[in-house]
Amino acid sequence: MKNKIELKKYLFATLIIFVVFVSVFNVLYAYQYNTYTKNYNNKLNSIINKIEKKYPNITAKEILEILNNDKKVEDSLSKFGITELDSAILENESNYKNFIMINSITISLFVLILVLFFIKYNIKKYKDINEITKCIENINNKVYELHIDKNSEDELSILKNEIYKTTIMLKEEAENSKKDKLELKDSLSNISHQLKTPLTSILIIIDNLIDTSEMNYSMREEFLRDIKREITNINFLVGSLLKIAKLDTNTVNFIEEDVKLKKIVEESIKNVSVLSDLKNVDIKINIINDSIIRCDFKWQIEAITNILKNCVEHSKEDSKIEITISDNKIYSLMEIKDNGVGIDKEDINHIFQRFYKGKNSSNDSIGIGLSLAKTIIDKSNGSINVESGKSGTKFVIKYFK
Repeated sequence: MKNKIELKKYLFATLIIFVVFVSVFNVLYAYQYNTYTKNYNNKLNSIINKIEKKYPNITAKEILEILNNDKKVEDSLSKFGITELDSAILENESNYKNFIMINSITISLFVLILVLFFIKYNIKKYKDINEITKCIENINNKVYELHIDKNSEDELSILKNEIYKTTIMLKEEAENSKKDKLELKDSLSNISHQLKTPLTSILIIIDNLIDTSEMNYSMREEFLRDIKREITNINFLVGSLLKIAKLDTNTVNFIEEDVKLKKIVEESIKNVSVLSDLKNVDIKINIINDSIIRCDFKWQIEAITNILKNCVEHSKEDSKIEITISDNKIYSLMEIKDNGVGIDKEDINHIFQRFYKGKNSSNDSIGIGLSLAKTIIDKSNGSINVESGKSGTKFVIKYFK
């Protein structure tokens, strides 16, 4: 009976009607009994008066013994055509018929009220069920609307509330699905564009190699290096996209372990050492507190490597990048600061968007490294923010405990 408020109300009302009916019926029964008794007593008084006049010596005790005698006596009433099933008092016979009619009407009214009462109850239930059925039909037709203005606490209202929750969830999923489709469309468009440029370059170079048979060796070698560079870019793009796809679909099984931030940074520096050496960029580590975080070691190296690569690419030659590691009770902190040209104000809010290329981006940039880094850090209970000015850019990474 828990939460069946409406049913409880109807049962309570039914109980009240039943109590009223029993009370009315008892009042009628008492009235009938009193009527019969009064009629019998009146007739007995008449008989006793005649007996006392004819037999003045008869005592009250003898009369009461006659009245209360339960022994079988001679049936004198049969002489007058009155059987045991007939009333000797005609007034009682008439009253009996009237009382039978009154009782029948009372019971019929009681039954009718109960029937009407439960018809009303069932009509309301059918109405609620039809509303819920219509809601479900609307959900099946992808119309995610549900009105719960007239809400109560009965079981069907509770069901309505649950359907409402489901409707909200399905509506959000539908909106997210639509958003995902638009994002997928944009991503495919960007991927197509990113692949089209290097592939076009490769085709042009190959055509030149085929069409120019007299081309000298040094020119051919330069063209082949260009082809290799473009293929490397394509390979990097495809690899990055596969990593992002795995992260988006939650198919990456992060192997978490306790790792020192210093170790992650050192491995990431190794990955960008060739690029930093070409520009003579010095990467220094400043450890204020030796911090340990729980994460997937390889994926975290991937994230920090992408950030360092971005910093090196935008750094001036013969400059330096400073990495500071510290720790407190709430989070472990890593700050990566370069001395590059900085990020334009219009670009700073978009640098973590996929395929976004700012004004100061290099020609080889595909705008996916920072997006991948942010996704990895977010999934590792961390956050990343960026601050930039004319003196350079600083990435602030927090790993919460």
